[in-house]
Amino acid sequence: MTAWMVRTEHGPAHPNSGRRPSAGPEDGRRPRGRGFARVPAALAGAAALLTLAYGAGVGVAEEPAPGAPGGHGAHEAHGGDGGQGASAADPSRADDVAGVGGSSWMRAAGVFSSPGSFVPSDALTYDTRLVPAGARIEVTEFTDPSGTRVGTRLRGLVPGREYGMHVHTSPCGADPAAAGPHYQHRPSATADPVNEVWLDFRTDEDGDGRAEAVHDWNFREGGARSVIIHDRQGGAGERAACFTVPFGPADSA
Repeated sequence: MTAWMVRTEHGPAHPNSGRRPSAGPEDGRRPRGRGFARVPAALAGAAALLTLAYGAGVGVAEEPAPGAPGGHGAHEAHGGDGGQGASAADPSRADDVAGVGGSSWMRAAGVFSSPGSFVPSDALTYDTRLVPAGARIEVTEFTDPSGTRVGTRLRGLVPGREYGMHVHTSPCGADPAAAGPHYQHRPSATADPVNEVWLDFRTDEDGDGRAEAVHDWNFREGGARSVIIHDRQGGAGERAACFTVPFGPADSA
C-alpha cells in the first residue's frame, strides 16, 4: 500500500528581501528553529499507522523562498540538488493565496500514486516506469506585478533521463487528458517557452531533478491548475504523470 501526503502553503515574500526572498528549501538549507519535533518511538509508530490508514501526516514545514520573477520567458533546467523532499502534513489543502504589496508565494508538494489507489492523491502517475509510485514533487510560485517565477523539484524518478514538463489548464484526473492543454499567456498563439510555462529537466544519478521558468506576465485567475510530466522534452509528448497545483495571479489575495 502506498501512503501519500500533500501540503500547500501560501504567504508573502519576506518584507526585507527586496525582489528576492531569503534562502529556504530552494538552496537546501533548513531555516533555524524549524523542523520535525522529536517524539517517543511509540507515538511515532502510532502516527505512522494513522498516516497509512487516513493519509494524514504530522510535521512542521520549512518556509518556502522562491526567487523573484524577472526577465522574459526565461527557462532553466537543473539536475537534482539532494535537498529534502515534500513536507508531510494534513492532506486538506488551503488554496487561498496570501500576499502583501501585490506579491505572493505558493508551494504545493505531493507523492505520486496511481489513479484509483486506496488513498486518493493530487499527484497521479500514469506510467510507473517513468514516474514510480512514491516519487515526490514540489512546485513553487512567486508572483508580483512584474511577473511570475515557477519552480519545481522532483525525487525518485528514473536516473539520468530527460523529462518534459508544462503547466496545464485543468486539474488532474484518472484520464491523463483531464488536465487539458498547456496554459498559454496569449491563448491560441505560439506554443513555446515564452508563451507557455515549460519546466523541462534532466534527472541526476539519483533520479532527482529540478527546473525553473520565469515570465514577465501573471497567470489568469483559475487559468492554470496543474503540471504534467511528459515522456520527452519539447512542446509535446506522452503524459506520464500529473500534479494538481493551485496557481494564482499576484492580485488574488
